[in-house]
Amino acid sequence: MSDPRSLTDADLAEIGKRQSEEATAPPVEGMRPPPQGLTLTTDSSLSRVPVQVTAVIGRSVLQVSELLKLGRGAIIELDSKVGSAIDIYVNNRRIARGELIVSDDRLSVSMTEVLKVQDS
Repeated sequence: MSDPRSLTDADLAEIGKRQSEEATAPPVEGMRPPPQGLTLTTDSSLSRVPVQVTAVIGRSVLQVSELLKLGRGAIIELDSKVGSAIDIYVNNRRIARGELIVSDDRLSVSMTEVLKVQDS
């Protein structure tokens, strides 16, 4: 792969190639059944409530003066490396980790680990 600060078409193609070589994803561990008395089915009204899903590939901290200097083509270096795990959030709560893949010319995330949800 090229410079870890930039993801090129060749990098994306390599990620897609690695993904296509894997026949199936490993089983996801850590899933817990719903609490007693709560049964979710695909036809229940609760299952149709939309949630926001966010995949965070990296973060960066900039000063306002640096932000104001950014223009078209500027590169913002993130704190993660190519191939590192991606955090997956549902409604701003981290619920899983995954890896970046290419699926039908689109960036996607393959879930590799479901995190245990702390009881509120």
